[in-house]
Amino acid sequence: MIQIYGFTSCNETKKAIRFLKERRIDFQFVNLMEKKLSKKELDNIFSRIPPEDCVNTKSRNYIRRGMQYMEYDARQELEEDQSLFVTPLLRSCGKVALGFDRAFLEEMA
Repeated sequence: MIQIYGFTSCNETKKAIRFLKERRIDFQFVNLMEKKLSKKELDNIFSRIPPEDCVNTKSRNYIRRGMQYMEYDARQELEEDQSLFVTPLLRSCGKVALGFDRAFLEEMA
């Protein structure tokens, strides 16, 4: 089963959900506004993708906090504020992908 972590307001997340629904592929959606990723889930994700690559440098929170002008620990920032993640975060069979990745979704289906 494919897990999608994201926000209901994110267009890329909506695109991934629509892609799976149109193909009648089972998936689980987790809204990051309602449920935060656990430390174990974060460790699992960061073991496959570096935390620096997971930070959405175009997000409102990133810009509002002025993070483009400061040095920061990406892992710590993502643990504290998960709205900084590039979404959707796709997981299946021990593999992880960031953003809408059609090839990943087709491979995991």
